[in-house]
Amino acid sequence: MLLECFIFGVITFLMTGVQCEVTEVLAEAGSQAVLPCKCSPSPSMPPAIIWSKADKGTVWRKEKSGLQYRGSSWSQKGIQRAQCPHSQFETGDYSLQINNVNEEDGGMYSCRVEHGDQFTKNEVMLRIIKVSVSPSGHIWGNDVSISCDVTPWPYGATVQWMLNNSPFVHQTGITSNRDTAKSVVRGKATARLTGNWTCVVGYKGIEGRASAMLTVKGIIQPSEDNTKVYAAVGSAVTLPCVFSPGLIPSNQVWDKLKPEFLFEPAPGQLPSSFSSSPLSSQLPWEKSASLKEVAFEDDGKYRCSGTIEGQRLSRSMQLVVAKIDSSIPSKKTGSVTLTCQLTDPSEVIDYEWVHVVYDLNGTQSVGSIQKGKTLSITKVSEDNWGEWACRFYGKEGILGNVTYHIQLMSGQSGQKSSGLSQNTAATVGLSFLLLILLLILAQMYKNHQRRKRLFRYPALETIVHTTSNEREERERNQVKK
Repeated sequence: MLLECFIFGVITFLMTGVQCEVTEVLAEAGSQAVLPCKCSPSPSMPPAIIWSKADKGTVWRKEKSGLQYRGSSWSQKGIQRAQCPHSQFETGDYSLQINNVNEEDGGMYSCRVEHGDQFTKNEVMLRIIKVSVSPSGHIWGNDVSISCDVTPWPYGATVQWMLNNSPFVHQTGITSNRDTAKSVVRGKATARLTGNWTCVVGYKGIEGRASAMLTVKGIIQPSEDNTKVYAAVGSAVTLPCVFSPGLIPSNQVWDKLKPEFLFEPAPGQLPSSFSSSPLSSQLPWEKSASLKEVAFEDDGKYRCSGTIEGQRLSRSMQLVVAKIDSSIPSKKTGSVTLTCQLTDPSEVIDYEWVHVVYDLNGTQSVGSIQKGKTLSITKVSEDNWGEWACRFYGKEGILGNVTYHIQLMSGQSGQKSSGLSQNTAATVGLSFLLLILLLILAQMYKNHQRRKRLFRYPALETIVHTTSNEREERERNQVKK
């Protein structure tokens, strides 16, 4: 009796084949989905293969004779989307490839492989993952939602959101929820939500993902409010204000915000060197401004604003001004102390002093480097006089720099002072000799001019000579007596 039951079971197995468990496949909309179907190949005869979908009938079929049939709904612009690669049949791989899958392709598929009187049947559940962003145009500050749809939805699945390849952390003003068929993230369109959104779906030990890009139109530079711009006293600086390409704002205005108004900043007076006139090379959506010569008191917050599609967009930035304060503790020793000052050093983590050296050709090179906010030079000499630059650094690198020129003055070293005094004495002596020479030349010139005037009147010259001769002869006669 037991032997008969065993034989009957074997015959039933051989006649009906084996039905496997349902295989889950997760695929992103628009990609290629591969539905697996593998069984032991039969070297004696070619198999018959039938792929079908629960609600669409036959997808792809191959008879034992080699004839192939495709469902009419599986072509797109004359190109068949569903196929089984023949090159894999010899290994017993009869997987179905569906190109450019969409949400309607989701559902249950079955694969039936017949070898003579034997057949194998596999069932595959294809689920399509799609990430969509709405609305299509994302103006800065408007409401936006990012949704992850899975068709059909796998109940009990886990969903994780990633933004720019990093796990998304929920922030204030951003909500997320999952209804019966999708997971949704909602918030305001800002730089925090800009980037590549990826929905990762985990179900029964497998994982599928889909992505979509969220771009926000508005002021793209600077990307965040209160961005710091660093400038040195006396230099020129550009305050950036760039809108998204193609967005031309109306009623564009620049303001300087008064620091005493914390909650509702009020516009203040712009610096005298401020200029918002666009350059000829600027594009219509570039509304940056400039300060031609920065003063230390020009620091503070500036705001650029404009209207796009009836919505007022603005971006604020902070101008941080740097300068170098100098002090001379002792003129006798020639010592100098330089201090690097910033109106807001909150982001500065390191200071660096660099001695800038120039050769005869004007080529610039870097000499000695010292660390610290303050530079102390105990004795100014030819080795350390000239230009010094203070560089200040933040977490992401250099923020800016400011320079100071140290003069080499007399009395700062004994030998140089002595040499300078000798040169001064020689210069004074030469100047005195030159003055005497000029006086002699002036007197000679005056005598020459007097003679020249006398030679113009011969009769007068004769009278003068006669008078002179008579006077000389009377003087001789008086001497003889």
